[in-house]
Amino acid sequence: MALITTSPAEFAAAVASGRLAGFDVGTKTIGLATCDAEWRFAGPAETIRRTKFTQDLEQLRQFVSKNSIGGLIVGLPLNMDGSDSPRTQSVRAFARNLAPLGLPILLWDERWSTVAVERAMIEADVSRAKRAEKVDALAAAHILQGAIDALANISSPLDGEDAENGSSANEPDFPHGVG
Repeated sequence: MALITTSPAEFAAAVASGRLAGFDVGTKTIGLATCDAEWRFAGPAETIRRTKFTQDLEQLRQFVSKNSIGGLIVGLPLNMDGSDSPRTQSVRAFARNLAPLGLPILLWDERWSTVAVERAMIEADVSRAKRAEKVDALAAAHILQGAIDALANISSPLDGEDAENGSSANEPDFPHGVG
């Protein structure tokens, strides 16, 4: 069974190599993003319309294969107080159902990701129609960038000490730079 964790350190240890993919899982769509093989820069890829899970899984399998993906970052929609919601449970189940892909999965706090992306697009004067078309893939990229930033801190010790320094890497500053 593939690893599913909220720990960036466990995830980093489990990923053999390759690019990472970020998923923003919604009820109607899944936003997809990728990053470079060095895990520095995330960018939006595409949005797939959800149908039956077996068909969704096949589309995701093709995406993973086409992009040489070595690990998955799945946005976890927590309540504002950090607790689980019914939507959180649905995303956890979705992640478990990705087991046939055989890739390690990092569940990453996605609070504020869509809000941050919407704000940035409004500030850039993107039309409402274009925002609706792009928001899921951009939210996936936002989620993925937050995760790879945390992973970079884990894999590179600071001043001879472990970069984790006792705080959870999945607890970003208010929130993912939004505020």
